[in-house]
Amino acid sequence: VCFALPWQCFRALCCKGPPPPRPEYDLVCIGLSGSGKTSLLSQLCSESPENIVSTTGFSIKAVPFQNAILNVKDLGGADNIRKYWSRYYQGSQGVIFVLDSASSEDDLETARNELHSALQHPQLCTLPFLILANHQDKPAARSVQEV
Repeated sequence: VCFALPWQCFRALCCKGPPPPRPEYDLVCIGLSGSGKTSLLSQLCSESPENIVSTTGFSIKAVPFQNAILNVKDLGGADNIRKYWSRYYQGSQGVIFVLDSASSEDDLETARNELHSALQHPQLCTLPFLILANHQDKPAARSVQEV
C-alpha cells in the first residue's frame, strides 16, 4: 500500500529512486595567455563565445558530460600569474595543457618550458595530461608532429 502522491509511488516502484550521482573529477587547465583555455571551456559548457575575456587569476567551470562532471580550474596564463599556478594544483586528478599551435617560436619555447615544469611537478607528475594543440584553424598553425 502506498500512502504518497501517485507520481511518488510510480517513481518508487518503477524508477527505483533518483539516478545515481555522476562522479566528479577535478582538473587543472593551464597554458600561456591567449592559447584558448577559456574559449575551450566555454564551448564545452555551451556558453556564448562573444563574452569571453582573458582569465585574470583563475576561474572554475563545471563541465557536464553524460557519465561524469569535470570541475576545471582555468588558470590565467599571463607571465606574472604563471608563477602561482602550483598553488592551485592540489587535489587535481588530471591536467589539460592548452598550446597555441600558431604562436611565435619564442612563445612556443615558453610553453614547452611551462609544460616540462608541470610534468615534473610533484602534484602533477603522476596525473594524466591532455595536451591540446589549439588554433589549428589558423594559417600559421603547426601540425601535431611539429609541435
